[in-house]
Amino acid sequence: MNLTPDSFYANSRLLSTQEVVDKAGVFIEEGAEIIDIGGQSTRPGASMISEEEEIQRVSPAIEAISKAFPNILISIDTFQSKVAEAAIAMGAKMINDISCGSFDPTILDMVSKYNTSYIGMHITGSKETMHEVLKRENIILELLQFFSQKKQLFTQKGIHHWIIDPGFGFGKTIEENFTIIKELNQLSSLELPILVGVSRKSSIYKTLGITPEEALNGTTVVNTMALKNGASILRVHDVKEAKQAIRLMELL
Repeated sequence: MNLTPDSFYANSRLLSTQEVVDKAGVFIEEGAEIIDIGGQSTRPGASMISEEEEIQRVSPAIEAISKAFPNILISIDTFQSKVAEAAIAMGAKMINDISCGSFDPTILDMVSKYNTSYIGMHITGSKETMHEVLKRENIILELLQFFSQKKQLFTQKGIHHWIIDPGFGFGKTIEENFTIIKELNQLSSLELPILVGVSRKSSIYKTLGITPEEALNGTTVVNTMALKNGASILRVHDVKEAKQAIRLMELL
């Protein structure tokens, strides 16, 4: 759920607390097990906002969802430790960090201090350059090396159980993005749960020559392949369709 005016998929943007609560209710009814709240757009070309503005965007929404649905797991999508701490105070129990501790290393101290769940995503570069594609020969090998190094760092901080996100759509070519899905099971050697977030992203809609609004079918196809190859969690805009894919994959 994006509390931003500029996320790439317009239908995911929510601007009022009541909209957020209503949407959360729909997601939960459709089968969502985690509600992920973000106040900073990370699409290509997005402007970075201050910690204070990000906190102002997410805190009322997290507090409202926590009160309305006390049994739902709320995740804060941020790479800034102060935002994470404010979200935890409002009821968040998970930190979803696109930088895997690279942009603000003190966010790992929040994980240790409050014993929250943690998702760390593969990314290269800085906040300003994270969408630049680097030259490399083997994206899977890079992911294995990246997360192996992070595992060592996290272990030193007492963080042993966390979730990896290979970063579909962040600083990677279309070919690399699809290679990640095709070879996702190679990441199982890391012995960590895998989250995949492909929902309506450009590698899907550009490949098909359509818009993000038309990319639900393509998203479902890629989600299905991700589940087949070892994904444990799907991060999506469209809960009902993702839940249907999960149920059918369990049967098949």
